[in-house]
Amino acid sequence: MRPVGARTIHAPQESNEAGVPTLPDRRVAMHKLFQPVLVVICLLYALSLGAQTPCPSLSVVVNTPEDELMLAVNGAENPQDQIAALEKFAQAHADSKFLPCVYEYLTSANVKLNNLDKAIEWGEKDVAASYADLNLTINLLKAYVGSGKAGDSAFSLIEKAPELIKTEDNPTRPAKATDEEWQKMQQETAEQAKEERAYIEYAFFQLLPRVTDPKKRLEYLDGFTKSYPDTTNASQVNFQYQMAYTLAGDAAKADEYGEKAIAADANNIEALNLVAYDYSNRRTNLDRAADYAKKVVSKGEQKSQGGNCHPALQDGHRSARRQPKPARRGALLSGKRLRIPVSARPQIRHRSLDPRGGCSEPVARAIARPSGQGQTRDRVTEG
Repeated sequence: MRPVGARTIHAPQESNEAGVPTLPDRRVAMHKLFQPVLVVICLLYALSLGAQTPCPSLSVVVNTPEDELMLAVNGAENPQDQIAALEKFAQAHADSKFLPCVYEYLTSANVKLNNLDKAIEWGEKDVAASYADLNLTINLLKAYVGSGKAGDSAFSLIEKAPELIKTEDNPTRPAKATDEEWQKMQQETAEQAKEERAYIEYAFFQLLPRVTDPKKRLEYLDGFTKSYPDTTNASQVNFQYQMAYTLAGDAAKADEYGEKAIAADANNIEALNLVAYDYSNRRTNLDRAADYAKKVVSKGEQKSQGGNCHPALQDGHRSARRQPKPARRGALLSGKRLRIPVSARPQIRHRSLDPRGGCSEPVARAIARPSGQGQTRDRVTEG
């Protein structure tokens, strides 16, 4: 018996037009998820941890059809040949217990080729059969993010991922490993777990704004906070609650979560602006509304990009993406053991927002301006 092979997981950084990440060429130190500019940087480097394999619970017997398949897949010169071999096996061995791994490899190969619908089709076969592992989860999420498909299936994967990370990123100490080697292995495993989790949280914040039903947004947010109670992105979670309640027409609840978002990050411009707007519109906490609006104007003058509008209130979420760099041949399904790259760093532009759908700096200025100077606060309620 021998393990199936190595798992490769690519965090999203430079993406093509379909929104699928390509392989990076450098590594940058980890920072908070959300900062003023959308930057996603990652690195691929070698790893010797045995847990980092596709289909970690499956193995193949030498000189069996499954073994021949993996030799063909790992020896293929391009993903098209890999897909052809995998699909041929799936048709000829419909009762094989190895099919979950076949579907997982087909998911990965189709993500690499930007065949996102096919990747989702194959990956969801495993999900329907109650099969799951981290490699499958992350590749499926890449396909969901790239295709813009934000539904129950994607958010279910996100909610279940912490348990998979806990299970798979739990190495056994090799019998001959020295204390130094074992410590290094544990450190690398802990770092990898952080990177995997960071990618999954990235996927959540990319997919959530594409959900148009505020009730579903709140449902997904509740699921996320239950699965990730210790998230380092509390301000963004609260801001997304604020957005969901705003879309649901519950301004008081929206402002409650907006204040929580501001408490977690005093420079969350989106939360500041939306709370200022709501307070002014509801004629409550006007002094605080003016203070928040002044801060928005001040930040806007420093980082203004010409009156941009917040993407979460538009049709879909249009993240800034770079042009792709060519991926290394054979990296996705090679037999080499590869370490997960440094995690994605999803960062949204700090742009003021107008909940009415327009650009916000005029709104913030109207709230912040003293009543004796031109427009009054009443102007913010005008269409």
